[in-house]
Amino acid sequence: MYLRLYKTRGLQIMRNVLLDFKGSLNKAMVASLGIATVLLWSLSSFAQGTAIATAKMDATQIAVGDQARLFIEVQSDPAAGRLQWAVVPDTFNNLEITDRSKIDTIKQGSRVIYKQRLTLTGFDSGVFKIPAVVFSVIPNSGTPYTVQTDSFSLLVQTVAVDTTKAFRGIKNIIYVKSTWLDYIWYIVGALVFVVLIVVVLLYFLKNRKEKPAPKKAVLSLQDKTLQLLNQLEARQLWQKRQVKEYYIELTDIVRNYIEARFNTPALELTTDEILYKAQFHREMQPYHALLAEVLHTADLAKFAKFQPLPQEHSDAMDKARKFVDTTRPKEVAPETNPAPTANTTTITPPSTENTNPRQ
Repeated sequence: MYLRLYKTRGLQIMRNVLLDFKGSLNKAMVASLGIATVLLWSLSSFAQGTAIATAKMDATQIAVGDQARLFIEVQSDPAAGRLQWAVVPDTFNNLEITDRSKIDTIKQGSRVIYKQRLTLTGFDSGVFKIPAVVFSVIPNSGTPYTVQTDSFSLLVQTVAVDTTKAFRGIKNIIYVKSTWLDYIWYIVGALVFVVLIVVVLLYFLKNRKEKPAPKKAVLSLQDKTLQLLNQLEARQLWQKRQVKEYYIELTDIVRNYIEARFNTPALELTTDEILYKAQFHREMQPYHALLAEVLHTADLAKFAKFQPLPQEHSDAMDKARKFVDTTRPKEVAPETNPAPTANTTTITPPSTENTNPRQ
């Protein structure tokens, strides 16, 4: 009886072992067949220029507000078809993309590898799914297809708080030391503004119309001579008993005026010679007596040590002024008489010469 029991037990064990071996063998065959199929599909895909998309994460869990990076890589053959980059929204499944790197390209033979980095963060705790990133491929011939990356799960955890410790106050603001580089754009703007102001000022200064300088009043010869006489009188030489010096300067002023006004070398002539020329000079002849009184009084004071009275000093100055002022050249008025016409009769005035033979 016991022998039969042992036989039966042994047969069941062997049967179970054979069944387990058969199942393992089937699983191995199925797995081998699947691997072979994947390899054949991959080889055929590479042969046909199919794109491949992969992705990886640098972290599977983060604290609230921290960041994780998703690295995307796509291999494609530009000669076989055109790759359309996937559009990933900025926010999905309580996660946000805070930064996107530019798409880098690396050429390997006939294929091109595209890479991009996405920076993710989350502000709610929990496990959130990062969906697969889908790319479209438009082949040169054939039907468009898509390739996609794997999906990932990201655990966002809250910050652990130790409730056994006392609360801490809020820290004050920590000010960061600034340098001049922090104000570089303000400095550049100020310099540009100053340069603009200088350019505008130079432009207006260069192109402004200068106002003509006011013309100074040109004094006539008579006015200049009268100024010299006034200055001589203001010096009060004869009042200071400098009678000779007073008359020397007075006659010099008068003689210089005669030279300039009447073109006569009065500085080289004696008093008598001057008066002689004045007697026969058409313009000086009316003032011969006036000029003679001034020059004779001056000669007496200079050479004969004559002491004129105070009134005579003043009279000599007044007569010199009168001589200069009254000998101003007379302005000739333009003729206003109309020219005679053909119908005008010219009347000749009678001669004023005395025709009486007795006279």
